[in-house]
Amino acid sequence: MNFNPLGKSGLQVSELSFGCMSLGTNDEDNARLIHYAIDNGINYFDTADLYQKGQNEITVGRALKGKRDKIILATKVGNQWRADGSGWDWNPQREYILRCVDESLKRLDVDYIDVYQLHGGTLEDPIDEVIATFEQLVQQGKIRFYGISSIRPNVIREYVAKSNIISVMMQYSLLDRRPEEACLSLLAEKNIGVLARGSLATGLLVNKTADPYLNYSEDEVHHAASAVQAISGESRKPSHTALRFVLQQRGISSAVVGIRTMEQLKDVLATLQTPELTESEIQYLRASLPVNYYEQHR
Repeated sequence: MNFNPLGKSGLQVSELSFGCMSLGTNDEDNARLIHYAIDNGINYFDTADLYQKGQNEITVGRALKGKRDKIILATKVGNQWRADGSGWDWNPQREYILRCVDESLKRLDVDYIDVYQLHGGTLEDPIDEVIATFEQLVQQGKIRFYGISSIRPNVIREYVAKSNIISVMMQYSLLDRRPEEACLSLLAEKNIGVLARGSLATGLLVNKTADPYLNYSEDEVHHAASAVQAISGESRKPSHTALRFVLQQRGISSAVVGIRTMEQLKDVLATLQTPELTESEIQYLRASLPVNYYEQHR
């Protein structure tokens, strides 16, 4: 396992990290997965208070009991479940964040959170107040560092300019190269780590039947998946090729992969045993479909 700096935090994160959102409801099964991940070099675990209405944090906390010093723990805040459970609403208010961090600490059963992330964000938010709230939590020792989870370039630029964020989690894959235009170079220049999610494009680059994805047609998705398949051959599976494409881009600190089963975890870890993509292979993948761009929130 390679380890990369997460921005200017001093934290070294595994190049492959564990997205906990996909975990099931069985604590023992989840613990088995998380322990296997730790034993094989994964040290970054990402959850959120939104996932399973807080139950995800509880099961992750139970699995990490006794292993706190071996891992970097990240969670998120900002999406508030409605009282009737029908969905959630965006809430970046100071009082809500202060309440949620205490609830997350309790569910995770830890004294501090390594990376606390705003789970979204808009230009209409009280951004200065949000930043001040996160800075207060750092001073109180409840969190070590903070970042944002956002795909909106205009929001990302605001936090880059005004805050001490160490990371941005954003969707990035061969089928979603939108961050290349406005975000990846800016974040690399400012020494802010990128946590890439969605690297397998919901499985469309691996084993799912082609469907439209973002602004790509079914035919374009099929063509991209075929390109991944074509250069995978015997040395890599398509999942490994898709992950390698992401990991070899400038500024990517880690690929956060959602994991639910041991089979998935072992397949993700097997990426490390495969050869890196050559420059010609990367260019072949890039040429397999036109690059896409953010149309909103630019």
